[in-house]
Amino acid sequence: MPAKEDLAIHCVVEKIFYGSFLAVRDSNVPIQKGKITGFIGPSGCGKSTVLRSLNRMNDMINGFRLEGQVHFMGQDVYAKQVDPVIVRRFIGMVFQQPNPFSMSIYDNVAFGLRLNRYKGNLDEKVEYALRRAALWDEVKDKLKASGLSLSGGQQQRLCIARAVATEPTVLLMDEPCSALDPIATRRIEELMLELKEEYTIAMVTHNMQQATRVADITAFFAVDISKGGRTGYLVEMGETKQIFEAPQEQLTKEYIRGEFS
Repeated sequence: MPAKEDLAIHCVVEKIFYGSFLAVRDSNVPIQKGKITGFIGPSGCGKSTVLRSLNRMNDMINGFRLEGQVHFMGQDVYAKQVDPVIVRRFIGMVFQQPNPFSMSIYDNVAFGLRLNRYKGNLDEKVEYALRRAALWDEVKDKLKASGLSLSGGQQQRLCIARAVATEPTVLLMDEPCSALDPIATRRIEELMLELKEEYTIAMVTHNMQQATRVADITAFFAVDISKGGRTGYLVEMGETKQIFEAPQEQLTKEYIRGEFS
């Protein structure tokens, strides 16, 4: 376990429920500062549920309940006095499908800033965010054009620009490349490696090769079907090289070898 001061987020899941359904159990997930942490595992293993729990995105799902804690900036984000909107200001999210708003490129990036009543120079902030997302040179002459007019890869980078505009501490990415072609995927991966200089990143991916290319730390989740349900849990977590080349758990070894999916 890394030292407390080295952690951006420490997620300790005892149980996560959707109604009466036990979705995830027994998962201790430390997210280290300044690193990319990849979540891998078969479908239904809880990796997206855990990721979305980090900034309380699951609060929007009826019946969601977390037993445990998510420690960020010295407090549990699930404490009653914590405003989830403020949590999401500091822990940004990029989704699987690019989801630009039906508004101009400029307004897409400025949206969160206006929501947070940013008082500084909006033009400078929008340009900064588009540059951080490696998109400025492609859109600087058409900022009034619709964000929906961009290609899939550009739309995803626009969503990243929107996320970083409010200067979060952490970026969560839920399969950010699954809807993209190989060229756009490579550009997003390159961008992630650039962004980790300023942000802590946690990413869900079904692509194990992608995890080996970009993740510093990898967490492997599996599904427990022993009691008749499908409950995800963390099997093993460590340096990516160790997880893929010298896993400690038999289940991890089998998954890495492709013996189940």
